[in-house]
Amino acid sequence: MKANAPERGGPFGPMTHERPMHRGAESSPLGGWRVALSFALGAAAIVAIGGAVAILAKAHVGQALLEVSWKRAQLGGTAPPPWPWADTRAVAKLLAPRQQVERLVLAGANGRTLAWGPGVADGTARPGEHGNAVVTAHRDTHFDFLADVAIGDPLLVERLDGLRVPYRVVATRIAEASSLRIPRDVDVPTLTLVTCWPFGAVNPGGTLRYVVVAEATGKPAGATRAVGSIRERML
Repeated sequence: MKANAPERGGPFGPMTHERPMHRGAESSPLGGWRVALSFALGAAAIVAIGGAVAILAKAHVGQALLEVSWKRAQLGGTAPPPWPWADTRAVAKLLAPRQQVERLVLAGANGRTLAWGPGVADGTARPGEHGNAVVTAHRDTHFDFLADVAIGDPLLVERLDGLRVPYRVVATRIAEASSLRIPRDVDVPTLTLVTCWPFGAVNPGGTLRYVVVAEATGKPAGATRAVGSIRERML
C-alpha cells in the first residue's frame, strides 16, 4: 500500500476530524414554528378533552340535584328549583327497565336545559298525560341509551303525583331534522324521544335525528306496582 494513498474511510466514506459548522438559530430538528404548532395542538386537545369531561360531569351532577328536587316535589306537590339559578324544573321521570336507566325530564328543550337533562319540547304534552309528549336530549349523555332501545321495549313515565304510566316502543326511525314531522294530536297517549344521529359521532350537531316512538299500554299505576312490573320484565 502506498504511503500517499488517500484515506477512504471504509464503507462510510472518508473520516474527518473537522468541527461541524455552526447552524445558528436552528436548535431543533422540527424548527421553531413546528414546535410552537405542536404545543398549540396539544393545548387544543387538552381543552377539548376538558370540555367533554365538563359536559359529562354536568350531566351526572344535574341529574343528582334533580333527583333531590323531584323527591321534595312529590312530597309537596311542586318541584322546587334544583339549584339556585335554575330556570327550569323537573316535570316527569323517564324509566327504561331493560336498559336499567332513569332520567328526570325538565320543562323546556333549549340549550341550557339539555345540559342538565332531557327536556320536553314547548307546545307538546307533558309525559304521562294525554297527547304526544316530545322529549329531546343529547345523544352522548342523557339519551345515549336510545342506541340500545328496540321495538317492543317497555318504558315508564313517573308523574309528579307518583303514578307511573307504562309505554311500549312501537317505532324507531332516522330523519332529517328539516323534514321531521311529529304529530301533536294522537289517539293514544304517546311518548316521542328525539336525539341526534349517528351515535358516537365525533362532531356535535349534524342534520340527522333518531326518533323513538312509544305508546301507552295501560292506565297509570302506583309506584309500588310499577317497580314490581320492572322486576318481572327483567327476570
